[in-house]
Amino acid sequence: MRSGPPRPPARLLKAIAPLILTGGILLIPRPDEVQAEGWTVFAIFAGTILALILRPLPLGAIALISLTATMLSQAVEPDVALGGFGNPTIWLIVCAFFIAKGFAVTGLGTRIALGFVRLLGRRSLGLGYGMALTDVVLAPATPSNTARAGGVLFPIVRSLSTLSGSEPDDGTRRRLGAYLTLSSFHVNAVTSAMFATAMAANPVIQQLAGDQGVSLSWAKWALAASVPGIVSLIVVPLLLYRVFPPGLRDTPEAPREATRRLAELGPVARAEKLMIATVVLLLLLWSLGDQVLGVSPTVSAFVGVCVLLIAGVLSWDDLLAERAAWDTLVWFAVLIMLAGQLQELGFIGWFSGQIASGVDGMSWQVAFVILTLVYFAAHYLFASNTAHVTAMYAAFLTTAIAVGAPPELAALVLAFESSLFASLTHYATGPAPVLFGAGYVTLGEWWRMGALIGAVNVAIWMVVGGAWFRLLGFW
Repeated sequence: MRSGPPRPPARLLKAIAPLILTGGILLIPRPDEVQAEGWTVFAIFAGTILALILRPLPLGAIALISLTATMLSQAVEPDVALGGFGNPTIWLIVCAFFIAKGFAVTGLGTRIALGFVRLLGRRSLGLGYGMALTDVVLAPATPSNTARAGGVLFPIVRSLSTLSGSEPDDGTRRRLGAYLTLSSFHVNAVTSAMFATAMAANPVIQQLAGDQGVSLSWAKWALAASVPGIVSLIVVPLLLYRVFPPGLRDTPEAPREATRRLAELGPVARAEKLMIATVVLLLLLWSLGDQVLGVSPTVSAFVGVCVLLIAGVLSWDDLLAERAAWDTLVWFAVLIMLAGQLQELGFIGWFSGQIASGVDGMSWQVAFVILTLVYFAAHYLFASNTAHVTAMYAAFLTTAIAVGAPPELAALVLAFESSLFASLTHYATGPAPVLFGAGYVTLGEWWRMGALIGAVNVAIWMVVGGAWFRLLGFW
């Protein structure tokens, strides 16, 4: 007996949905404030964002199709459409991926993590703080939050959990593994917010803010994020320890295991020393180079990569093999081009006006709080920080400034939220599926803790951060 027509393959539905959305947008009435080309670019942009969420194809393939559609539509000339590949922000991100590769190639990232475990790991709370300190040390030179949380921290979390008799599928997951998994994940969202080079979308935010006349230098970003970031790094592991406690509180075997593994690594190798020196040089250049030497952050990043190549820490084959960097180059370039054209063709200004009308008549303080909360909660709809940033950051920043919020305050708060909202779901950002997929935390636990930690982080960065920003003169 036939049960009905066969259901279309899920991949086909995922592929068709962005096309339907794009076509639907092109059919609805167009506001006069937006040029016709701007409406076409928005339709392609919206379809691209939906495709990035549904993932019918790899990100690079989606971006290439969108780029081709933009040129075929004649909404943007080919030289403009391809101009994103020459964007300095894109190459800063690519270089930072290469620099992060040095941590993996030399083993320096693992050594740092094991060092903190040996120092702080006698209790499970100490292990949580050890993972947090590792993340914050790696964050300034690691733009991939997935590389930090999934590539460096998670293997150590998994090893420590197994060593303590905590496994995901035998009833012992809450013994230690669940706590360390959630603590590492939520701390990663905080460290991603603390540095302009700690998350791939942050340099994009710098450019989008610059388009609105707001300069967010590396040093300004780090200074503004320092106080609320430190408070969050203290509060998050402790709060999880209280509301989602591990069954095992004392972990005397963890420092011993870390000591054993450090002994296997041996003394600090020449390549690791060169890596440390290069990172110190980069932090100095990113902090002072632009103001003192006139060297831009992108040029500084290229200097760091060249130093690692000349010193032999990295080889050209290492760079060629870093697929994430080249993949990011392709799809980030297209997204930045589309976002820039939305601004250029009047769409962002019109859309911001629509949002502003919803908070018309309110004081800027109340309107700004509402805007930031809406921006934060909207991440439930996204599976990528970058997709969210490119879709909404410019519009919300423009709106916040239009309702009277101080430009630097608005740009920074929205920038920090663009990392903090990664806490919300098990698909919110790259590290989420890696850590959730280990099986230590159930879906319900992940979402409940995500909502709680997200709310706590918003409170910290709005209240403590707001007072700090006031002291710094941002409002």
